Amino acid sequence: MTFKSLKPKIEKTLEFEYSNQKKIPPNFGCYVISNFNNEIMYIGKATSLKNRFTNHLETSEKISQTSMGKAYWFSFRECKDNFEIAKLERGWLNDYILNNGELPIFNKISA
Repeated sequence: MTFKSLKPKIEKTLEFEYSNQKKIPPNFGCYVISNFNNEIMYIGKATSLKNRFTNHLETSEKISQTSMGKAYWFSFRECKDNFEIAKLERGWLNDYILNNGELPIFNKISA
């Protein structure tokens, strides 16, 4: 499943690299990390998209080669509060599970 099929739609996509850190807002939001082919590897939520982006870049698991390739894209949608990000993340995860029968490769547990 690719991030382009998520509803509601992703608002912005950037390459998953440190040079894009300044382009990520410090706002609430939900995000997706995907490979070069836009295949979803992780779905998450954050009270600060910018901080979470940086945290993921400092996690060896997220920057290493996997069976799906390497993480290449960071895509996100800003939200207004904790309730909205929780609802959006759950919706995206449920949609992914319905299409793939399991969680994305980097999502370890179901909330």
